[in-house]
Amino acid sequence: MKRSELVSYLDAYLEVASFEGIDRSLNSLVVGPPEREVHTVAFAVDACQATFEKAMDEHADLLVVHHGLFWGSPIAVCGPHYTRLKTLIEGNLDLYAAHLPLDAHSEVGNNIAIARRLGLQDIQGFAPYKGRMLGFKGALGEGRSADWIASRLGFENPLILPFGNEEIHQVGIVSGGAATDVLAALSDGLDCFITGEFEHQHYHDAAEGRITVIAGGHYMTETFGILALMQHVRDTFGLKVVFVANPTGL
Repeated sequence: MKRSELVSYLDAYLEVASFEGIDRSLNSLVVGPPEREVHTVAFAVDACQATFEKAMDEHADLLVVHHGLFWGSPIAVCGPHYTRLKTLIEGNLDLYAAHLPLDAHSEVGNNIAIARRLGLQDIQGFAPYKGRMLGFKGALGEGRSADWIASRLGFENPLILPFGNEEIHQVGIVSGGAATDVLAALSDGLDCFITGEFEHQHYHDAAEGRITVIAGGHYMTETFGILALMQHVRDTFGLKVVFVANPTGL
């Protein structure tokens, strides 16, 4: 199919335009010629040299990522940034980024995908950011331990701060680096807050608020959405898709 058709679909489906002025990331198509045919689409968490090379090994025409290359401020085309752009252009690999649109999406977003993996009930929006709800919260069907939750989500080396009740019922989720949203979880009276990375400055908020925190890793928590989007593109268009794994352990 024509790349412009796929990009237009993704922009509309992910509501990319609604995040202008909210998201620092430059979203949508960020590298590519005016038009081309797309046969194979690769998906990855991060735009980096390693994922570019792996995507090209898979003969991808387009790479869709959660973390793109452009973040609000002008950046000189030197050093690693030069190498990355040179690799994309010479490798004939186009790049599409979806940052907050993929966090907040109610069907294929990182946070809703985690909520569904846990089987949460009564799922609602959670953690407002500049007028948008980025996360989701809900109730487990029965009380579960923090270890059960971490295992269910495939977290290999999670940071668990078990300050709350041993049995967890009410859960809030914001993937990636969202330690500040533990305050939203406390405000909503939740038992557990799940994120990617946690921060020292919010340790005492969690301890004194008696809420359990599970930090499963920035990379790991943000594989959920890109995998869900990949499956959606495959099912909708019948394109060949491939996931490019490049875990950081962080």
